[in-house]
Amino acid sequence: MTTTVLVAGATGDLGGRIVRELREHDTHVKVLTRSTSANRGGTPDHDDHVEVVTADYSDHAALTAALAGVDVVVSAVSGTRSVIVDTQRALLRAAVEAGVDRFIPSDYAADYRSITPGTNRNFELRREFAADLDAAPIRATSILNGAFTDMLTGQAPLILFDRQRVLYWSSADQVLDFTTKDDVAWVTARVALDPAAPRVVEVAGDRVTSRSIADTMSQLTGTPFRLQWAGTAGTLSAMARVGRRLSKAGDDEPFPAWQGMQYFVSMFSGEAELRHVDDDRYGHHEWTTVRDVLAAHLGN
Repeated sequence: MTTTVLVAGATGDLGGRIVRELREHDTHVKVLTRSTSANRGGTPDHDDHVEVVTADYSDHAALTAALAGVDVVVSAVSGTRSVIVDTQRALLRAAVEAGVDRFIPSDYAADYRSITPGTNRNFELRREFAADLDAAPIRATSILNGAFTDMLTGQAPLILFDRQRVLYWSSADQVLDFTTKDDVAWVTARVALDPAAPRVVEVAGDRVTSRSIADTMSQLTGTPFRLQWAGTAGTLSAMARVGRRLSKAGDDEPFPAWQGMQYFVSMFSGEAELRHVDDDRYGHHEWTTVRDVLAAHLGN
C-alpha cells in the first residue's frame, strides 16, 4: 500500500532533497506550504505522486485538514524558537488530531540530548520540542547525523583554506560526526517508510578528527595543513555567551556567529558525539565522506 508522507519545510535546502528522495519510492508526497508563500514559487516540482497543500500553522483547522490521510509527517523546517518549537507544536497538534501515525521532527543534528544547559541554543530548542513529542500520542523518530559535511567548505570555519590550518578546541583527536545533506535526505526517506523505526536513528557519513582532516587536506592539496589550537571548549563556550549578550539581533537570528561557536563547543566537548551509529540499518549505502566533499570543493 502506498505511504502518504507530508513534508513541512520542503522549499528549504534539506526539505527539497527529502522530497526528491521520497519520489524515488512508492509514496504519495504532500508538500505543505503557507498561504503567504503559495504564489512565490520555490515549491518542488511535482507529479502525480506530489501534492501541494496550503495551510497556515496558525490555522489549526486548515492544518488538520491538510494532514487528512497522511501516514507520516516529515518536518524539515528551520529557524529559532518561533519555528522549531512553536511551528512544530502546531504541526504536531494537527497531526495528532488528524490521526497521523508517525512524526519525524526537524532535528538532523548531533546528539542534543546530553548537552549542558546553556551551551547550545539551537540544540536546546530541539530538546524542548522533543519533550512535547514524547508526551504526544504519536510515534516519533528523530534523525541524528552530526554536522552537515557540506558546511566544511566554508560555512563552518574549521578549515582555514588560505592559511593551511585546521582548528581544534581542547583535543585534535576528538571524534567529529559529519553527514552530507543528500545522505541525510536518503536516510530520512527510509525512516519515513519504516514503520518499525525506533525513537532515534543515528547515522554518520564519516567520523573524523581535526587531525585526520589536516592530513586529508595535506594529501589533497600537496601543501602541509597544520593543526592550530584555538583554546578549550570551555573558553569557546564563554566567548559564545559574551557574543550572545552583545548580539544586536538577539535570539531571532538562526545562525549568528555565537551560535556557530556553540556548535563547535558541543562537538569538541564530546557531549554531542553520536554513540549508537547504525549506518547499515537500511542496507548498503555509499556514504559521502569528508574527503569526497573536500576533494570536490578543491576540484580534485
